[in-house]
Amino acid sequence: MSATMADNIYAALSARIVAGELPAGEKLRQDHIAREFGTSHVPVREAFLRLEAHGLAQSQPRRGMRVTALDPEEVREVIAMRVALETLALTHAIPRLTAADLRAADTARIACDAAEDMAEWEVKNRAFHRTILTPCAMPRLLSTLDDLHIASARHFHAHWRHKWVQRVDKDHAAILGAMQRRDGQAAVELLRRHLKRVR
Repeated sequence: MSATMADNIYAALSARIVAGELPAGEKLRQDHIAREFGTSHVPVREAFLRLEAHGLAQSQPRRGMRVTALDPEEVREVIAMRVALETLALTHAIPRLTAADLRAADTARIACDAAEDMAEWEVKNRAFHRTILTPCAMPRLLSTLDDLHIASARHFHAHWRHKWVQRVDKDHAAILGAMQRRDGQAAVELLRRHLKRVR
């Protein structure tokens, strides 16, 4: 039960940090969070450790656990890493693709295009990328990419929230089209260009 509660607390706090509801420097108070979720301090501490492992919060001597700041240099690093690692994952995913994988990717693409606000779009966009990469069957690589997607999500919310407009993502459609043709080289190149547009 405690692991499930820790999962719930981590999911709720990470979503608030990503969306900017908990700003950089905000103190995360164990007592308040334990009360909010009606639990002991144990799962809260476990959730805090996960937030720290994902770079969303940091324990500071005498200041407690605080939300980390968004660093512009880190954003550049995250994009460079996503370009390198997502293209690696897609390269390994293409030969393993099943008809079910392609259907799941198309469903994720359509859901992303249908998003009606920035918060919904960001979650659906992350899901599309995760769906096209999952067939690579490289759990460690996918886990690293999950962390990078969280860092990207904070950047999107911080810089694009007021500029976001609903649109059909032509890049996603083109990547998926290349995947359906089993054209790995084209899919990887399209993904590389798509990721480099994130600034």
